[in-house]
Amino acid sequence: MTRHRSHPRRSNMNTGHASLLAVLLCTLQGCSTLLPQEPAATALVLPASWSATDAMPAGDLRVAGTPLADWWLRFDDPQLAALVRQTLLANTRLQGAQAALQQAQALRDVAAAAMWPALGASASAQRGSAGGHSTGNRLQAGLNASWAIDLFGGQRAALAAGNASMAASQASLGDVQVQLAAEVAQHYLLLRSAQARRAIATQNLASQQDILQLTRWRQQAGLLGALEAEQAQAATAQNQALLPVLDSSIEQSQHALAVLTGQPPASLPALRDPRLAGLIPQVRERIMPAIPADTLRQRADIRAAEYQVAAALAREGQAQALRWPDFAIGGSLGVEAATAGGLSHAGAVLGSLLASITLPIFDGGTLRAQVGVQQAALAQAQLAYRGAVLTALQQVEDALAALRGNQLRVASLQQAADAAGRAARLARQRYDSGLIDFQNVQETQRTQLAAQDSLASGQADIASDHIRLFTALGGGWRPDTPGTPP
Repeated sequence: MTRHRSHPRRSNMNTGHASLLAVLLCTLQGCSTLLPQEPAATALVLPASWSATDAMPAGDLRVAGTPLADWWLRFDDPQLAALVRQTLLANTRLQGAQAALQQAQALRDVAAAAMWPALGASASAQRGSAGGHSTGNRLQAGLNASWAIDLFGGQRAALAAGNASMAASQASLGDVQVQLAAEVAQHYLLLRSAQARRAIATQNLASQQDILQLTRWRQQAGLLGALEAEQAQAATAQNQALLPVLDSSIEQSQHALAVLTGQPPASLPALRDPRLAGLIPQVRERIMPAIPADTLRQRADIRAAEYQVAAALAREGQAQALRWPDFAIGGSLGVEAATAGGLSHAGAVLGSLLASITLPIFDGGTLRAQVGVQQAALAQAQLAYRGAVLTALQQVEDALAALRGNQLRVASLQQAADAAGRAARLARQRYDSGLIDFQNVQETQRTQLAAQDSLASGQADIASDHIRLFTALGGGWRPDTPGTPP
């Protein structure tokens, strides 16, 4: 009976295969721990409610029916709604943000494609000669395939970073929409405010011109001297000098609105509606601000900052995965023959299969430094998110405080304007009757103009405060894919 002895080379090969298998099993068990876990957020205590609402009357803050995303409809102004709609369709800055979103989507698709095997085809024909004699022909055709196995999650981290960056670009697009709607509303408000102030100045100018004419008649009759006539002329000219300034402001606002809507500055038709002359658009219904946490969830810039943190976290995981081995499988299948007919023979078929592993051993600390770079980028993204949250809280509180103060201010200005109007009418009647001199009339007219102009400016400030409040609360955009960031 013959006794077989084990071959030493085969025994060493089996031992090597077992060792390699053990290493692979260990790495498979530990690969899920290479991706970094999201660190605990820095403690940031959010207030339970807005402090400015405590000092406002309950009737001033109530929920209205118009969605916050279309807050400009609350002004009930068709021209404003049409301008915002045109801006969100044709503004160049918005189109640039849309192009950035398309770029982020394409980069995400690149990261997703890297997780799939690659397959390519090749063909070649060669004809050689030596010393003037043909050495033969060579025809080749084949397929090549390769696949980098994502054992340690580097490609998955890259895909996660691409998804987060795409979501951040989408939220940034929403933030551009928010800012553009606010800019359109603010410029439109400046336009309507200037038109209202011009109507006030024109009305007061007409009254001053009447008094100037009356003063000249009395001067000709010898009842008044040249001093009163010159004072009346100076007051009239001074009021008339306000009109060119207001006209310039109106034209500049129209130019800004034209550019925002994607048109040349002078191409926007004059926004002069006789039905709206002298009226400043106001919000008839107030909004009840949501709690701070809900407000932060619906703001586009906060969403973008959250996604930037998620992208930075995924890039850190990608950098960590580069420090571990890379596994790849490749192969080729083709045919080679001297003639085209020979390509169909079985002997012309060539094939190969390759498995490779690449392990970084010494790189001078490059890979570790790359991890440090991504960790620093993650820290920056987290701090930027924290700063965005604090800024959002401040914007809401500032808008509420300004709204409360301007509402109280306008209430007093309304009383002052009413009283100044009554005083001006009484002074005019007494001056016509010869009971008072021109100085009293001039003073009451100056007070009336100042009070009415301040009231118009105060009403514009209230409307502007509402615009800032709606923007600070996250109004003006609708996410295409609702959901919370990873």
